[in-house]
Amino acid sequence: MPRMRIGPALPDREKIDAEIARLRDLGVKALRAQWHNVLGRPSPPHLPRHLLFRILAYRLQTDCLGDLNAESKRVLDGVESLEKAGQNATIFAARQTVLKAGTILGREWKGRMHRVSVLGDGFVYDGKTYSSLSKIAFAITGTRWNGPRFFGLRDKPPGRSSAS
Repeated sequence: MPRMRIGPALPDREKIDAEIARLRDLGVKALRAQWHNVLGRPSPPHLPRHLLFRILAYRLQTDCLGDLNAESKRVLDGVESLEKAGQNATIFAARQTVLKAGTILGREWKGRMHRVSVLGDGFVYDGKTYSSLSKIAFAITGTRWNGPRFFGLRDKPPGRSSAS
């Protein structure tokens, strides 16, 4: 009998929603007490009720569902204003290309056309299975490349000319 891999239990969205609704009904004192219970330190005295609630709700969600990935955090950390954050988020979302199984990617390199088939859990190139496009780009060129950029799935970085 084949082995089954059992992952962690999926978070219960209804429980999370109910807990957030409970937080929404708490007053400032109760939110500060909840802050102390969750974060293990007193809340900053200058934070108003709506920020206490939002931070606690966010913390609850990240504990259950996971936090932002490193790229998203980097984008948000570099934000100068809310308007700029929206623009950066739009650019970031546009860069995230979803490849469906069965898609064929092509790239000409040194006069030869290289084709890659997208699988559900990897990629096939030249009869071998790879876990990332970057590994395939290395197999083709012999140097380290960003795989999605090598196959034209990402825009060129701003400020660079096409002559470089």
